[in-house]
Amino acid sequence: MTEPTEQGLSTRSVHSGERRDPEGAIHTPLYTHSTFAFGSTADLLDVVEGRKPGNLYTRYGLNPTIRSLESKLADLEGGEQALAFSSGMAAEAATFLAHTRTGEHIVCIGDVYGGTFELLGDNLPQLGITTTFLRADEVHRLPDVLSGSTRIVFFETPSNPTLDIFDIATISGQARASGALTVVDNTFATPVNQNPLRHGADLVVHSATKYLGGHSDLTAGALIGPADLLGPVAMWRKNLGQVISPETASLLARSLRSLPVRVRAQNDTATAVASFLTTHPRVTRVNYPGLATGEAKQLVDAQMRGGGGMLSVVLDATGEQTAAVVDRLRLFSIAPSLGGVESLVTQPITTTHHGLAPDERAKRGIADSMIRLSVGLEDADDLIGDLAQALATP
Repeated sequence: MTEPTEQGLSTRSVHSGERRDPEGAIHTPLYTHSTFAFGSTADLLDVVEGRKPGNLYTRYGLNPTIRSLESKLADLEGGEQALAFSSGMAAEAATFLAHTRTGEHIVCIGDVYGGTFELLGDNLPQLGITTTFLRADEVHRLPDVLSGSTRIVFFETPSNPTLDIFDIATISGQARASGALTVVDNTFATPVNQNPLRHGADLVVHSATKYLGGHSDLTAGALIGPADLLGPVAMWRKNLGQVISPETASLLARSLRSLPVRVRAQNDTATAVASFLTTHPRVTRVNYPGLATGEAKQLVDAQMRGGGGMLSVVLDATGEQTAAVVDRLRLFSIAPSLGGVESLVTQPITTTHHGLAPDERAKRGIADSMIRLSVGLEDADDLIGDLAQALATP
């Protein structure tokens, strides 16, 4: 007998986790119910005590709309299970709280979202959980900062906003040797372009607000990995009230069905935009995985299937001149988020990394003249034309 082959990503994006109801709905319906009834006490206890899967109480995540979404998320990332959250920050916070204790330690590599910096640098220390921050050019120091109290090594790849690429397999191996978990934020890459679990990561987190949602109309987060690592996180999610709402879960499942089509188109358009910017005289640097060279290209080719829709550029300009360029853009909306069907632009010093001290931004290569672009689904020529006119005026 021939073994069945794994279905393609687009097929799984449409069909994974979907549950038809007796009325014939072709996708899992939206169940807004807060609680669910049982035919007997024995049936209730089977679900409560974990002997059978089922629906119980929505704050626990035991709601058919949420469970269907989580099955789809797990499938797309190649994980055993998934948990859906009210936001990406909720997913990160629950993960850190579940897998670290007072007196223990986290290592954060490279640039990360500003809220993550605050969580690790300001909030968790109040609980006695400390973090060592390594810049991208300090990743070689990881073995030296790992200790017996290190429980998590966390990083984004590609990173925000410098688009640095980190070797998931190497970092995961070093973390595992010291007894630490590797948690990778895969928001920028998405499961279309990268699957960190396949390269040795223990857990994958997403701000589903971004590419997974894809339409700038929902806020959500996701965590994917083995059941034994998700179990403790689920307890924190339940008791902190961080679960995704059924309404948002239904919207997110809708978006995931088109994820491969959207992201592959954004890969192509972002490559064209990045290529144009490399030739512009006012641009001094373009950060985009799809244009990597040398060892960086080898790493991109080894763990990614596409460059993504995010890029950043550094202009030969002051911060004020850079803001003027941003203000002249017409198709790119000025907004701090990313991953939608519309193209967005932001100056990291004014949004994502506004709270970071200027000297720390400089150390991390986040210049006042840096612009971050989230490339949407518009035609590449139109986006390039918009950038050209904005850059034309001194």
